[in-house]
Amino acid sequence: MNDHQPTISRLVWETRYRAEGEADLDATRQRVARALASVEPAEREIWAARYLDLLEGFRFLPGGRILTGAGVDRDLTLLNCFVMGPIPDDLAGIFEALRDAALTMQQGGGVGCDFSTLRPSGLRGQRIGGIASGPVSFMGLWDSMCATLLSTGVRRGAMMGTLRCDHPDIEAFVDAKRDATALRNFNLSVLVTDDFMRALAADGPWDLVFPFEQMAPRDRARALSRRTRAWPGCDGPVSCAVLHTLPARDLWTRIMRAAYDTAEPGVLFIDRINAENNLAYRERIFATNPCGEIPLPSWGACDLGALNLTAFVREPFTESAALDLNVLADAAGVATRMLDAVIDLSRFPLPAQAEQARGSRRIGLGITGLADALIMLGLRYDSPAARDRAAEAMRTVCHAAYRASIALAPEKGPFPYLVRDAYLAAPFIRGLPADIRAGIAAGGIRNSHLTAIAPTGTISLLANNLSGGIEPVFSRVQRRTIRRLDGGSGRHRVEDFAARLWRERFGGRSGPPAFVAAHEVAPEDHLAMQAAIQPYVDNAISKTINVPAWIPFEAFERLYRRAYDLGLKGCTTFRPNPVTGQILSDDLESRTPDETDPCCGSESDVG
Repeated sequence: MNDHQPTISRLVWETRYRAEGEADLDATRQRVARALASVEPAEREIWAARYLDLLEGFRFLPGGRILTGAGVDRDLTLLNCFVMGPIPDDLAGIFEALRDAALTMQQGGGVGCDFSTLRPSGLRGQRIGGIASGPVSFMGLWDSMCATLLSTGVRRGAMMGTLRCDHPDIEAFVDAKRDATALRNFNLSVLVTDDFMRALAADGPWDLVFPFEQMAPRDRARALSRRTRAWPGCDGPVSCAVLHTLPARDLWTRIMRAAYDTAEPGVLFIDRINAENNLAYRERIFATNPCGEIPLPSWGACDLGALNLTAFVREPFTESAALDLNVLADAAGVATRMLDAVIDLSRFPLPAQAEQARGSRRIGLGITGLADALIMLGLRYDSPAARDRAAEAMRTVCHAAYRASIALAPEKGPFPYLVRDAYLAAPFIRGLPADIRAGIAAGGIRNSHLTAIAPTGTISLLANNLSGGIEPVFSRVQRRTIRRLDGGSGRHRVEDFAARLWRERFGGRSGPPAFVAAHEVAPEDHLAMQAAIQPYVDNAISKTINVPAWIPFEAFERLYRRAYDLGLKGCTTFRPNPVTGQILSDDLESRTPDETDPCCGSESDVG
């Protein structure tokens, strides 16, 4: 195969991305490039060549669904994940929503579902009068469905389940994964509102509510009072019955204790997500894709790809080492066009998903290999200089992507949901350079959203074990358990990309001077890196804040408050614990994790 490719990279290609009859990775790249160029209105051979050039050397890594399905005559979606529509609060509607999720996962898409629309346990049904079992109970149906699909050989799926922080069953949701056998195919996140954070800061009370008109007449008498809330599944704010009140700090502590003990739930700052949404003028968001880097409206899809920053480092490990920002910007422009083409090429499991994707034309162009690139540049991941360089790289990608999308608008048309004045008034758009805003005002823009940071777990393994997304390097050497095509698995020793490059050039046992492993990065520095990049990400960031098992609970809890204060869209941490064990293991440990590929590459959450 072209490109130096260790055993692990070839194994990942053979088991995940190789189409029938392909002899090597070059054939896969050619298939993908030709397929994406096939939807170009003109000069298809020229665009196929440009796309192929960007794919070579792992410079650009499209999402796994694109690598697997582009140009293959199978009924597969090229979109990694979807957020489903509101779940109706009746049995027929619940099973219809379950069917939609199953059809989506059958074609390879992960799903995000908000369960806040389901009435809390103990309330009566309006028609039959039976007693509701609550959203957590019904989540078990989704969990079983996912497990059943896995047993049929369908690609490993993933699901995100969300619940509002003011839903009466929020405490049961928060504690659901204390049972080590429950909801194992779900990532869970609490939708935390600004009102809740204000109540927490004031040490005040917090009301748990449900829409009044959706309650049975006899249950309405249980209302302690009324509150107006923007509730999923409802058009605009609605009157809600207060069914219980507790101190905000008690609920917050319960969320934090569960995250401390089981690594879940994550926290999504949902009002910030909606306030900063480029399409806030036409949609409300109540869920994300399973790894959290794409907050989406009902039926929305994530179309992902990542630029490999190590491929843009010149003279690595020298005093002259530099990131070639001009070449990176050119690559971001081509990658933007490629991801836009995915929307036209892809099949969709459901018509509503096709309509939403083609109406907004959301894409999520990001970066991967950040930590390895910093090592090659001589910068420790946890240094201010590293954060500055990371922000510079993401700013370059963001602005180049927006300029490319503006250039696409006259050629292929702006995205159909564009309302120009309303779009230009969005906070993220207002913060862009003047030339970009002027370009949108003059001719529109092809894509509503352009940037996201995904975890890139498996595609980073494909690219010679790059550091994933914006995460630090886990360790110089890891043990990974990889599933084979026959259903079995094998254990593999893998070396970090930058560490291997250093060893091959300089020899010896000592690693690169700037190498820092994830466990050596202070939690506050994880957050600082996330915050440095967030201003250039219009979707969101999948980032896991790794913390040691011995971290005091008070320090752990402060990380989430700090994330909110830093303007992040959410926070997820991982503390080794008896329920989930460890994410990865280094070469000195006996524990071997499963190699995972939910929809986006790892089981981390939103940032």
